[in-house]
This record gives sequence, C-alpha cells and structure tokens, in this order.
Amino acid sequence: MEMLQNYINGELLPPASGAYLDNPEPATGKVYSSIPDSDQRDLDAAIKAAQKALPQWRDMPLEERAQWLLKLADAVAEASETLARAEAIDNGKPIAFARTVDSYRAAANLRFFANACTQFSSESHSMGNEAINYTLRDPIGVVATISPWNLPLYLFTWKIAPALAAGNTVIAKPSEITPMTAYLFAKLCQEIEFPAGVINILHGRGPSIGQAIVEHPAIKAISFTGGTATGKHLAATAAPMFKKLSLELGGKNPTLVFADCDFETTLDNVVRAAFANQGQICLCGSRIYIERPIYDRFKKAFVERVKAMQLGDPLEESTQLGALVSKAHMEKVLGYIDLAKQEGGNILCGGNRHQLSGRCADGYFVEPTVIENLPLNCRTNQEEIFGPICTLQPFDTDAEALSFANGTEYGLATSVWSQNINRCHQLAKQLDFGIVWINTWLMRDLRTPFGGMKASGVGREGGLEALRFFTEPKNVCIKYSI
Repeated sequence: MEMLQNYINGELLPPASGAYLDNPEPATGKVYSSIPDSDQRDLDAAIKAAQKALPQWRDMPLEERAQWLLKLADAVAEASETLARAEAIDNGKPIAFARTVDSYRAAANLRFFANACTQFSSESHSMGNEAINYTLRDPIGVVATISPWNLPLYLFTWKIAPALAAGNTVIAKPSEITPMTAYLFAKLCQEIEFPAGVINILHGRGPSIGQAIVEHPAIKAISFTGGTATGKHLAATAAPMFKKLSLELGGKNPTLVFADCDFETTLDNVVRAAFANQGQICLCGSRIYIERPIYDRFKKAFVERVKAMQLGDPLEESTQLGALVSKAHMEKVLGYIDLAKQEGGNILCGGNRHQLSGRCADGYFVEPTVIENLPLNCRTNQEEIFGPICTLQPFDTDAEALSFANGTEYGLATSVWSQNINRCHQLAKQLDFGIVWINTWLMRDLRTPFGGMKASGVGREGGLEALRFFTEPKNVCIKYSI
C-alpha cells in the first residue's frame, strides 16, 4: 500500500491534516494506494513556495528555462515504461495505449513547449513617422492547472508545460481518481533537481482542495479540463475575481460517414474513434451518422469489428479495451445503457457489465456497446456519457447530416469521412466545432489551437494559444522625438 505525497517546494510531503483517500485499481476493484486529502494549509504552503520561486524562474534566460523543461522531458521519456504501467494500473486503460499515447505525449508536451518558448514573439505596430507600438508578453505569476482522470499524465503535462515555459510558477491539481503518474512525475522533478517551488502538486478532492485553489486570490489564472457542470461552477467562482480562465469541457462528438468514403479505412478509424480508451476521451465520436446507401453494410461491418475487440486485463499486451476508471463511472455508463433501452434503442452488441476471471474478477469492465434506432433529441444522444457506447443513425442529405451533427449543446470535435473535397470544405465551415477532422481522427499537431465551442469550453489550448493564455500582453507606445 503506497502512500502518495504532495510535492511542495521541491519536497514530497504528507498532507497537513494527516488524512488520506483510498485509491482503488479499476481492473480489480481493490484499493492499492492512498492519496493526500489536502486542505487550505497545504495550499498556503504551495502558494508561499510558488511566490518565492517566481522571480528567479520568471527572470531566467529563455534558453536556460527551456533546458530545464527539456531535462524534465528526457526524464519522463526515460521513465516511459514505468509511467505507462502505472497509468494502466491507476486508470484501467490498456498498457499498449498508455505506452503509445499517455507516456509518449507527456514527454512530447514538455519538449514542444520548451522549444516553443524560445520562438515566441510579439507584435509591433508602426504609426509612420510619429511612433511605434510594441507588445510585451510577461508571465502572469502564480497559476493553477486542474487536470482530468481520462488521460492523466498526458493532460497534466499539456497544461503545466506552457505555464512553466511562459515563466509562471504552478500549483497543479491532478484528478484524485488517477493520481499516481503525477506523483511519479514529482519524483522525477526531485531526481533532476528541478528548481524548488516552480511546480507544486497538490492531491485531493475537487470540492475541497480544488475549490480552495480556484478561490485563492494569489492564483491569477486557471486552466481546467473536465466536465461541463464543474466548469460552470468553476467559472461562477473565478469570474467575479477577474481570473483568466481556460475551460476545456465536455463533448458529444458526431462522426459523419458518407457513401463515397474509403470504406475500410473509414471503418477502422470510426471504430477507434468510438472506443479508444474505453470511450473515455473527450474527442471520441459517440454519435455516428452514416449515409443511407451504405448504412446497412457499414453497420454490419462495424458491429463485427466491435464484437471482435479484446476486452481484458489492462496489463495484458493484447488487450484493446480495459476497465472503466471507477465503480461510480461504470454504474453511470450502465445506467445510460438502461436509459437507451427505455428510449427505444436497439442494442446491436454489448450492453452489459463484463465479468473476467482471476485478478480482474471484480473490475469495472463494460462491453463495447452499439445502439441504433434513437432520435437526436433523446438523452442518450444529447448527454455526454464518456464510456464505450455509441449510437448509429442513417442520413439522406448533406444538410441532414449537418443538422444532426450540430444538434447538441456541445461543440468540441467532429470527423467527416468523404472523398468529395468540396463537400468536406463546405461542411468544415458550417460545423460548429472547435476541431474538424477530415478523413482522420485524433491526428494532432501541437502547434494548432485546441478547444471547443458552445458548452464544450472557453478559450483554446496548444501552441501559441497556450503561451498567450499564460502571459499578459502589455502595449508600449514610444513617440519619436522631433
């Protein structure tokens, strides 16, 4: 039973209260570690450390700051296999997925922003022979990052990397459901003797330490990824305090499959888009709309592929689908399957809790589930489920496909599968989503803006957008002497 600790001012410390929370392994249902139940005292200590470290980190030459982040990226890359295994145990995802996505991207995030901060430039505006304006972009100061449980280390580094690269010091709160890789990350910071106080990691529950972080007056900006309801609460707290906010929230993403698509390539990718990480990615395509001429053929092939997916122990290399992250989340997902039946849905495959033998007999496994015969306005098609569930529905025209796709309160991501490039361009313009993939899914360039429209969030992350968020612009106007 490992007792995790907070990371404050370069030290691993127990919570001030001495209180801990149980941390179960999703694949077994058994508690395997404990995490700090942090409170205001832990936050005050972290704020004090971050404020003390700020002047030196903020004023450090860019190249030196970048070297520290590159050193940290190298440490993460060297520990890649350890981190992947820890992620598979802590989150329930297949270790092969954790290796190729989570631990790989954690190092890539740090390396990208280490280099990006040395290339970050500002603007100048000439006023002819009268004056010149130029823009300074200075770090905000002490900032906070609150990351989710679905891609724990991946999204933890996605937030802290630009914040640190821009010259801020950071109070980071990982999800209390999946804390292990953030704890291991803190150990890596210690191993390379990363400057004390620059990054501080506090574990604990959202309503306690998370709320305290949002309310603290010393924290000037907050980057949050999580559910839309939590994002609304966070905004209601932080907005009256005039804090900068970046909110990456939920999604109910549509996949548009046209009759002229490359059938086999589309099939492979639509299955992956629906069920990657057990459907626990905000970008997963859970509403699949298929042009009627190929609907029956695509549906049959899709269901056959889904039935063939290997559901099993996350630590087995052959596993394609692992456990859901917690018992509560599993029960939520199963509840939506029952709701879909009540709404008239036809379960084409799946629909049940999956029982394994051996060490995973009590794990939180749900069969990949495909449902048809549900209208757009039903709860199953309107609410974010965040699990291995997708719905199928035919469409007849481009206009109908567009109407279906835009027909929810969310606007995070969508994918379009067609070889008609004119159609793709026209739809991309009209689709109300922050990300539109054409004949691909989850292809990411870290330079591009990432985020959603409508209830899917506020602001953008990634590339220059992230560096802009974590800096304050200041215009300087100089009048020429006469």
